[in-house]
Amino acid sequence: MSRRHRAEKREIIPDPKFGDIVVTKFMNSIMRDGKKSVAESIVYGAFDVIEGRTKQNPVTVFHQALENVMPAIEVRSRRVGGATYQVPVEVRTDRRQALAIRWLITAARNRNERTMIDRLSGELLDASNSRGAAVKKREDTHRMAEANRAFSHYRW
Repeated sequence: MSRRHRAEKREIIPDPKFGDIVVTKFMNSIMRDGKKSVAESIVYGAFDVIEGRTKQNPVTVFHQALENVMPAIEVRSRRVGGATYQVPVEVRTDRRQALAIRWLITAARNRNERTMIDRLSGELLDASNSRGAAVKKREDTHRMAEANRAFSHYRW
């Protein structure tokens, strides 16, 4: 982390098929070892499966899933006089999106369908219907923040 100035945000090019920047961010998060074409085929394959199952636009289903997974508040550790408190704080917009993307991908990877395309499409469908592991993670985060509301005066 630079002490001189904040790192500038990189320009993200929208994905070629749907022209959506968030889909590109999602693809980049799925990507491993720089294999963008593999990540692209996984995401587009999952979108095709979603379109086949729901007969809806897969990008709207994706955005609905992302919206259902985004956390509003989270807990941050704060040391006060030798004790560490879990202080609930609101989540910035860009961090909300990053957490939602990360949780969706982790939940999809932990599923036990055969291919990553099936896992991802299943998790996105579950998340768009407000169920699944990623939504559970968001609810656990909110529950933790709610339980530690007494320490909210330590916010900085």
